[in-house]
Amino acid sequence: MESAAPDELMMRIARAALPLWGIDAVAVTPIKVRENAVFAVSLRSGGRRALRVHRLGYHSEAALRSEAHWCAALAAAGIEVPVVVLSKSGRTFENVSAPGTGPARQVDLFEWIEGAQLGSTEGGVAGDVQAIARSYETIGQLAARMHNHTQRWRAPADFHRHAWDLEGFVGEQPLWGRFWELRALTPAQRAMFERLRERLRKDLDGWGTGADRFGLIHADLVPENVMVGPGGLRIIDFDDAGFGWHLFEIATSLYFIRREPYYETAREAMIAGYRRHRPLSEEAVRRLPLFLAARGSTYLGWIHTRQAEPAAQEMTPAIVELGVQAAEDYLLS
Repeated sequence: MESAAPDELMMRIARAALPLWGIDAVAVTPIKVRENAVFAVSLRSGGRRALRVHRLGYHSEAALRSEAHWCAALAAAGIEVPVVVLSKSGRTFENVSAPGTGPARQVDLFEWIEGAQLGSTEGGVAGDVQAIARSYETIGQLAARMHNHTQRWRAPADFHRHAWDLEGFVGEQPLWGRFWELRALTPAQRAMFERLRERLRKDLDGWGTGADRFGLIHADLVPENVMVGPGGLRIIDFDDAGFGWHLFEIATSLYFIRREPYYETAREAMIAGYRRHRPLSEEAVRRLPLFLAARGSTYLGWIHTRQAEPAAQEMTPAIVELGVQAAEDYLLS
């Protein structure tokens, strides 16, 4: 049985992938090793690339090709996103294995983006309130521009991504897991999340899926996925992108800063930035607690499906606390 740590296993796959892109690397350095693993590849000829090793079973090959296709369409529309580097075979990703690493994993490569993450899930966003407001206004603008683009864009016939829709949130098998069954919940909390599930089903269905409110979204605009660089803010990591509600996009961006002193400022700035490019009615803004509660439920589902993993165990108390708060805020509204 393979005894190497996950970091080492992913490193083996990353190194095994390099010849498929004809890369002569002087260093391969982990950036983030979670379900996906991302590495900085330093080229002997100078410069760097970002290499991503995917988790097993999350995306089909059609879904990964569709991610690359959407990113290319966004880039063509002037929205700066990660640029895929094709392999020597002209593919946007390759299936790669290495001795002792188990089944082959999907690997893709991107041009390097200079900068630093806006913040982190655990640590929030650094900087003064004015700087944070400017950042969230820009994030709002970027989200609106993406939503405008995808409302106009005609995806190819073979385009396939998962859906953050009614079934994806509260169906029998939600995208990220049956949140109401999380063992870490108390009986009272479990009962509350069962009530939330029914309320979400009713209210999400009532909100509808018209093109003015539902379409392709990034679905993970957390501070870790916003890079601050010389040219301003850029969005990275489209791994969770799919079809969903535009308000879910906004809720995701705001979810982990809800208890920070700058939350209201960031919230108002993001809404204002969004409205610079796309209508967002007051009625829609009043629905934001619905989508914050829905977002919270997905994180509980994520923990539920990973209860044996040390990282998930460590995050459970904070995720449950935030999820309970979002659910209570919505159910009591």
